[in-house]
Amino acid sequence: MKIQLIRHATLLIDINEKRILLDPMLSAAGTMPAVPDVANTFNNPLVDLPMDKSELIHVDSLILTHTHRDHFDDTAMQLLPKSTQVFCQPTDKEKIEEAGFYEVQIIDQSYEWNEITISRTEGQHGTGKIGQKMGPVSGFVLQSKGEPSLYITGDTIWCPEVQSAIEKYQPQIIVCFAGAAKFSSGDPITMTKEDINKVSKQAPSAKIVVIHLEAWNHCSLSRQELKEYVAEEALIDQVYIPYDGEWMVFQK
Repeated sequence: MKIQLIRHATLLIDINEKRILLDPMLSAAGTMPAVPDVANTFNNPLVDLPMDKSELIHVDSLILTHTHRDHFDDTAMQLLPKSTQVFCQPTDKEKIEEAGFYEVQIIDQSYEWNEITISRTEGQHGTGKIGQKMGPVSGFVLQSKGEPSLYITGDTIWCPEVQSAIEKYQPQIIVCFAGAAKFSSGDPITMTKEDINKVSKQAPSAKIVVIHLEAWNHCSLSRQELKEYVAEEALIDQVYIPYDGEWMVFQK
């Protein structure tokens, strides 16, 4: 299995000779408004793509954890071929079809595609009223013979749903959406550095890849701060923080 971090939550996953694009956000830097009610008022995305977007539009399928604009933006909707196979959570099917995509498969529990089992997990995109307002989000587990198992948490904090997914699937690789995203009030709506620590303790034999950093104005956790924390907590051998454009190779 090969995984390339593109930017933010956008990943390119090579598994079982298939090319899967996760949560495509393909806009140029500064072309979308900043999230309001946040100290950082710079327009989004904060950084450009590490390659030309034309290199990302021809894939075998898309997986969408949810359809917030930092995970599925107008540029991606316009550029990706409408015939692309899309996998999503049940609540997003209508919006994706309204964007013109016609090969949309909802995943309620799990689905078999080209000898890859795609299972949907749940999470909590924040707490209290903010968490409710953010709406439903999903994570996904990918399993295929001869490949390591991959759990993508999606936009969630550490919560019982994440713990349950780790216990159920025992993934060998866990991709965590971090950034400690938050508004001027309320708790974070994505994983903090402490949440990453909890994931590592729950899955001590898994390799943990942390993304969703330094590309959106409400994400406050930087790569440098997280790297320092990982070193302090003696997690360097388990937790990896890739740069945009970086490829990672994993063996079963």
